[in-house]
This record gives sequence, C-alpha cells and structure tokens, in this order.
Amino acid sequence: MSNAEPRADGLALPSYRSAPRRPASRGPDRGGPPIARRTTPSRHETRSDARSGTSSDPVPSVGPRQPCPCGSGRRYKACHGERSRPAPVLRPFAGRVDEPDLVALREFVPSATAPLTLSATHLADNPDHADRRIILGTLLPQAAAAVVRDDGEILLAMQTLVSGLDPAADLAGALLAALDAKPGSVVDGPPASAPAAVERLSGGLAALPRLPDLLDPAPLEITVHPGFAWWVPSSDGVEPSAEVTASLDRANATVVPTARLGSVPAAYWCSPGDRVHLRWALPLGSAGPDVSDVSEEAVLDALARVSAADKLTVGDGSRFVGSFRADGLVVPVWDLEPDADADSCEKPAAQLWSVLREALADPRALTSQERRVRAGVVGRTLTLR
Repeated sequence: MSNAEPRADGLALPSYRSAPRRPASRGPDRGGPPIARRTTPSRHETRSDARSGTSSDPVPSVGPRQPCPCGSGRRYKACHGERSRPAPVLRPFAGRVDEPDLVALREFVPSATAPLTLSATHLADNPDHADRRIILGTLLPQAAAAVVRDDGEILLAMQTLVSGLDPAADLAGALLAALDAKPGSVVDGPPASAPAAVERLSGGLAALPRLPDLLDPAPLEITVHPGFAWWVPSSDGVEPSAEVTASLDRANATVVPTARLGSVPAAYWCSPGDRVHLRWALPLGSAGPDVSDVSEEAVLDALARVSAADKLTVGDGSRFVGSFRADGLVVPVWDLEPDADADSCEKPAAQLWSVLREALADPRALTSQERRVRAGVVGRTLTLR
C-alpha cells in the first residue's frame, strides 16, 4: 500500500496526471469498446469446482505441446501438465445472484458504480466496519485496486492492470486492506491471489477470503455513468483543480456510451463510434424459475435452438455476431441498427429472454440443423484471457 500524492486542492484522490488505460483486445463485434486483457490464465468453462478452479474429473495426459484436454486453449505443459501450478478459478463470482453483472463490470462496462453492504457475519467479527461507506466501481485513477478518501469512504475497483488466480480473492484482499488503511491512502499492492503468493499458503486459494464471503447476498444496485465524475468526492462549493479537471476530461473522452437494460439481467447497450451493439452476460446459475442450474454447453445449445428458429434477435435489423467467454460466462454480442438506442432493445430482449429460458428447459437432443447452427455459434465464440 502506498499513500496518495499530496493534493493542492484537498480532494481525496490519487494523482490525476494521466487517465488510466487497461490493455485491451477487441470482442467478437470487431471494433466495439475495448475488452480488458489480463495476465490471468484462460478461464474457459469446464466442469469444475467454482471456488478452487480444479477439475472434478481427471484430465488425461497428452503430449506437452498439444492442447490441454481441459479445453483451456493452452498447451498441456502450461496447463494441467504442470501439476505444481495453482489452477485459476473459472467462475470467480459463482453463487452470487448478480454474477453476470459482476462479470460485465469487470470485463466490458467502462464506467459504473454500485454501493456495497458488508455481510452480517463480517460485521459481527468487525463491528468497527459497520459505518464504512464502500463503493464498487469499474476503474479507478492510476488503475488502483482501491482508494480510501479523506472521509474514510472506500472506492473498490473491478478493473485493474494485473489479476491473480481468483479475481474474487483479489477484490476481497483490496477491500480488507482499504478497511484497515488510513484516510487518503491508495491500495496498489500485488493481487492477493498472485501465483507466487498462493504457492506460499498452506491452504492454497481456499485459504483466501473472497468478495462473496464479505458481502451481503442481496444483488447490487448498479448505476452506469457517462464518465468518471464519481471519482471526485462531492464537496461544498470546492471546485476541482485544473489538473483534476484536465485528467477527468481525458478519462471521460475514452468512455464508450453505455446503458444497462432494465428488462433483462446484465445486458448492456453500447455505441462505440458509428456502431451500436448489445452485450449480454448470460447467467449459468439462475436462468429463471423453470431453470435452476445450467452449464455453458446448455447455453450454447439454447443459442443454437433459438438461432435455428430465426429468433436470436434483439430488435429489427439486429444481427447476432458471436460471443465471448469471460469469467466462466457466455456473453453473446449483437450488432444493432445505427439508430437503435437502449430503450428500443428492452422489449425484444425480454422476449428473447423468455425464448432462451424455454430453450434451456427443453430436454430434447438438438436436431441435425440445430447441430450445424451450434457449430457456427461455437466457432464465433472467443475466450478472454
């Protein structure tokens, strides 16, 4: 942890010399808003324990330079062929009702916040934390993991430059450090689940606290912002310095217009440049009252069924262009008409969600046509690493 730099204007923020940027790659929409690229190994979904990230079935041995049979996309020698290497967590936010939104905030939403409430168990053990105000945000200045303002308010970042093996453990580590830090501090240490740190723990990843363990289970109330004005604390009649204002202007210039749909979970409209897209992080653990638990394979089957029926649409002129895997979830992407706004997607998205739930609950095997369509869906699915 390091202290924030001196502030001429008294604002409880770290230095704003430059607007932070994350290394980025492009999603299947080719030209959409940047998707964060992290140093974490692939989190391709397999049948695995959501907490430890280790497979419940033995992974067969293959040649060291062949693709690993677990489906991670890595060579065997760099994945399960290296038995001493801690395995990454595949679904870091599994078990949370708002898992898809957490994945969206971590992967592709540029600027959003949500207030956090600590769990009753944590507060019982730490009653001094009861009055702390905590805000979860997408990205902080200098890509810091957390910031403690002068009044004790904590800003916790979903997006950082470096991640460990378990993003949920990294977030918990940053939050706990911020709760113990002095006002006006910046938490910028290495991630709690960095491989080297995990290897020194007798209990491995299981020994680390995780964000779902620290939070109240109620779903987050997410607010999407047009910029990063929430970086600056509200103050009575105090204007930000010219340096802070200039830095905010630079950061705001990088924000892609984004809106969260209200009719379905974790669907986000965005407009990068002259293109318009919808990105939708589909849940695996709670697809609806009639579908209590589904797998990635079932989601791909459902997308294939709906596509074969020519119903995989979110409005007139929309086109399904592919999907990507992020933190264990499938995120389909649609191109929209140039003049389509978020409101125009609400009703079609709700209708599609109903159709998808029916497809997820359908026990029948795919038809030959649906299998051909599924092959195309899988072929247009990328994995974020």
